[in-house]
Amino acid sequence: MLTALLKTMRPRQWTKNIFIFAALVFDKQLLNAESFLRTLAGFGLFCLISSSVYIFNDLADVEADRQHPEKKNRPIAAGKLPVSVAWVAGIGLVILTLGLAFLLTPGFEAVLVIYFLINMAYSKWLKHIPIIDVMIIAAGFVLRVHAGVTLIQVERFSPWLYVVMTLLSLFLGFGKRRAELALLAQGAGSHRKVLDGYTLPLLDQYIMIVSGTTIVAYSLYTFSAPNVPQNDSMMLTIPFVVYTIFRYLYLIEVTHAGGAPEEILLSDRPFQIAMILWAAAVLAIFYLS
Repeated sequence: MLTALLKTMRPRQWTKNIFIFAALVFDKQLLNAESFLRTLAGFGLFCLISSSVYIFNDLADVEADRQHPEKKNRPIAAGKLPVSVAWVAGIGLVILTLGLAFLLTPGFEAVLVIYFLINMAYSKWLKHIPIIDVMIIAAGFVLRVHAGVTLIQVERFSPWLYVVMTLLSLFLGFGKRRAELALLAQGAGSHRKVLDGYTLPLLDQYIMIVSGTTIVAYSLYTFSAPNVPQNDSMMLTIPFVVYTIFRYLYLIEVTHAGGAPEEILLSDRPFQIAMILWAAAVLAIFYLS
């Protein structure tokens, strides 16, 4: 049962919470021990609150998941995790997480509360509304970035990163919807109601718009944000961002992956190499130049 509960908590999805470190890195506080430990603690708590969201989402979607070719194997849908145990675990995680979050900062706790509430609204209503469903997903990523801001005393963090994060998460969200629609084909609406509000050509247009604006927004950040080195060296990181976006598009269109962006992060080697090189370049530019 513990294995089933852990699987329902989606530890592989915790990679999304790495964005909480954005403020720490881009505000040049990565080497500050206190700021690092506070952010690390915040990362752990965000993993717990997001896991509670996944539990409640599976409880709300249990019948639909049983009809899905892949989601039918989720522990609650498959009957491996009793519904009563899932409810207790979900509520317990929320109480524990919010209590510990308050000890870090009330601002951080407020972000977690907002994140939890909008995701509950998403599970109940908003996931059935085209466009709004993806915007809620994007809001979750922006809240992760802002959570990191609340944990430390920021001095040089640029609002441009909120813009980039919003556009990037919209790109990933629409890409995920496209992959789901392509996978489920004609029966898509019976598995996820919101897919009836999308078509592949429409999603391709959305993806084209947000992928292009993401590259433009990041490029503008690299030479116009007040916290970047004045020698414009951050512009050297643009090719890595362009490649990762193009690689993700390739995976969506050619290999029909993309239904789970975190799986690409954990499994696609070229994507991983590009991300590692981007991170190494950012760290070198911010901390060694």
